Amino acid sequence: MRFTLFLLFNIFLSTVIEAACRDNVVLVHGNTATVASWDPTVNLLLANGYSNSEISLPNWGSKTCAACNNHSGSEETPVRNAISNAIATSCTGQIDVIGHSMGATLAAQQIIKLQAQNSVDTFVGIAGAFGGLWSCGFYPYNVWSSTCGYHGLSVNSPLLNSLSGNTLGANVYSIKSWIDQVVCSTGTCYVYGKHSSRIDGENGTQTFSLGHFGLQSQTAQTQYNLIN
Repeated sequence: MRFTLFLLFNIFLSTVIEAACRDNVVLVHGNTATVASWDPTVNLLLANGYSNSEISLPNWGSKTCAACNNHSGSEETPVRNAISNAIATSCTGQIDVIGHSMGATLAAQQIIKLQAQNSVDTFVGIAGAFGGLWSCGFYPYNVWSSTCGYHGLSVNSPLLNSLSGNTLGANVYSIKSWIDQVVCSTGTCYVYGKHSSRIDGENGTQTFSLGHFGLQSQTAQTQYNLIN
């Protein structure tokens, strides 16, 4: 009888521990945004049992000069550290990464540089410009800022070419809009026949009739569903 109770207790305890063990989540904000832009997502994660220690919010880049930020140097460090630390402290050994706008391509770059693809269970790119921004020109022509340059988001930039064709995790999803004021600002969302927010090798994509920032703030439930 004691053995049976002991066995049942251990099964129950193992189930509880397993249920509580989930991937750490890294949320990477967009150009000149702050970590507060993730408040709807963070609040939903906390409401569903995540702890603050399971959520990483790297704070990167200038908040006053959008044209100054790119994917090189000081912008990289907070995101790289957040991904590394999240992997090191994850009880599953896996993490989920969600990036918005330039934060999506910055997160993708750091995953590749860290060779951490095998540690990423789910990657979600929201309103990213993985195909580039026509408003930034076609590299190296009509490139007018650091954000659009060699390490930036001009179509055919070396930065974006370095992301192309790379796997970012076991599951990869994009969230996009056809009325995105940034990705589609020139009147088209297409780059080389594909919506610029779509990601090479993705498992799926979801489309919303929302603007560039609404795609982040109003899709928290979709983000949660994709990583769970």
